[in-house]
Amino acid sequence: MTYIILILTVFAGLFVAYALNGKEFKYLSLLLAFSGAFLLAITLFELLPEVYTIPSKEIGVYIVLGILLQICLEFFSKGAEHGHVHIHSETKRFPLLLFLSLSLHAGLEGFPIADNHSMFIGVLIHKLPIAMILSLFFIKAGYKRSTTIIFLVLFALMTPIGAFIASNSLIAPDVLTKINALVIGIFLHVSTTILFESSRDHKFNLAKLLTIILGFLLAYIL
Repeated sequence: MTYIILILTVFAGLFVAYALNGKEFKYLSLLLAFSGAFLLAITLFELLPEVYTIPSKEIGVYIVLGILLQICLEFFSKGAEHGHVHIHSETKRFPLLLFLSLSLHAGLEGFPIADNHSMFIGVLIHKLPIAMILSLFFIKAGYKRSTTIIFLVLFALMTPIGAFIASNSLIAPDVLTKINALVIGIFLHVSTTILFESSRDHKFNLAKLLTIILGFLLAYIL
């Protein structure tokens, strides 16, 4: 059921994008801000304590590596993980580099949700606006509908694959802990980038501030 919900969330984003006919969703920036705040809080409240059950400086190294990995992935994805897609293609060929970078990101984020309900919700909330943004990008860029659907289907499968590997003990527990630490770094970079970029020209916005606070509070309650 977990895998099905993850896949359906991506399709929900695709459906909304087509329902809007490629037009920008009015409250997309607020949804992004909420998802960033929720993901950051869940990472700090749930995932970070888990990897530090046995204090180790090595865990901190993997968290830093996760941050660096995400920076490298964004070189190819152009920031799609936190709501920005800036790829220009005259031929409208399948955007392979975007797919590979997003697939690695999505696959890794599946590992910590295997046995953590709160992290599962955090990833779902993060994935919905990203799926919407990706779909809107494909529609606006003039990609064929078949290309858009194939991309989103393959992208939707990545997180369930990561969760399946983690939940079926296909890797050693100590390796899984290191992967989760790597994912913490990824989540920290993505979520904070969303929050820092959630206001145009970094101006004060009460609606976004309240949305971010709401994301933090709901994450704490869960």
